[in-house]
Amino acid sequence: MPVEKNSITGARRESKSMENRLVHMRKGFSPLPIKDGLNPTRARVPEGSISAWAFLEHLIQTQRHRHPDDNAAALQARFDAGEVVLRDQTVLKPETLLTKDQDVFFYRIPAPEEPVPYDIPILFEDKHLLVVDKPPFMATMPRAKHIVQSATVQMRRITGIDDLSPAHRLDRLTSGILVFTKTKEIRGAYQTLFAERRVHKTYEAIAPLSDVPVGAMWESRIEKTPGEIQGRLVAGEPNAFTEVAGVNPVDNEPYEAIHGPQPPLAKYTLKPKTGKTHQLRLHMWEAGVPILGDPVYPVTFPADAEDMRVPMHLTATRIEFIDPLTGKPREFVSNLPLVAHHFLHP
Repeated sequence: MPVEKNSITGARRESKSMENRLVHMRKGFSPLPIKDGLNPTRARVPEGSISAWAFLEHLIQTQRHRHPDDNAAALQARFDAGEVVLRDQTVLKPETLLTKDQDVFFYRIPAPEEPVPYDIPILFEDKHLLVVDKPPFMATMPRAKHIVQSATVQMRRITGIDDLSPAHRLDRLTSGILVFTKTKEIRGAYQTLFAERRVHKTYEAIAPLSDVPVGAMWESRIEKTPGEIQGRLVAGEPNAFTEVAGVNPVDNEPYEAIHGPQPPLAKYTLKPKTGKTHQLRLHMWEAGVPILGDPVYPVTFPADAEDMRVPMHLTATRIEFIDPLTGKPREFVSNLPLVAHHFLHP
């Protein structure tokens, strides 16, 4: 009997161990929690027989955007706090030898960033969703040198909701409606909704007045290479479609106060049917009416020439969809004026 009992106990332990391994293999699992609005970084070891200290030291010293205080003392502090771990939550010591293809999790220290001088008004909130008016110059998710100055990190800090995650993305320079999910359990349902284009979006852009016919459907083939700033309009089967739903003249005065003298301007109401990167910016440029304040089309300005007092006037003004959880229609409307400088902090 004792042997049988031990066998059952061993089987239970093995079952529990397997269950834990399956949890650790789950997509999106992280052995470290979100900290101060930031997800931990995962780095895969390319070659074995390297110490955890040497591996992280190399990563930190070679990153493009490095905090000046991220030195040996800061690295030691991570180890002392138990904040360098493997996927199975094994806490690493500086001298621990790593093997090829192991995943190491730790927290990066973001480099200093220029604060985005705009508010992020909350438009709507319930137990599942948080909807905001994202300002220009703020990335949706942490990326490259825009980490803390991203809507995701800022809203996590403002609300205290660590699980806050965007259901879709807006370009950094584009303003307007951004929908966040509040819990992991329902995140996939809303992200799938956007990924499958079951969402109706309306944008408004300010550009030179022209005779673009209302109701026109712009069709083109767009390609964009990762790492390159501009997208390209190329020959081939169209993969980007935008409906022109309205063209209305506007008062030039508030825009000229920001951009200087301009030709007669108009507000273009655009309804994209697809979601290619820079689609609306490229379609407006192709139509001969580049968006006012666009620093990429037709001419790409140097990154160090960016002035956050001079926004690009493209705003996601309306989002409509059938809620995947309730089956009821949802509609969110932006309150941001197209003259976005009204939201500058004093």
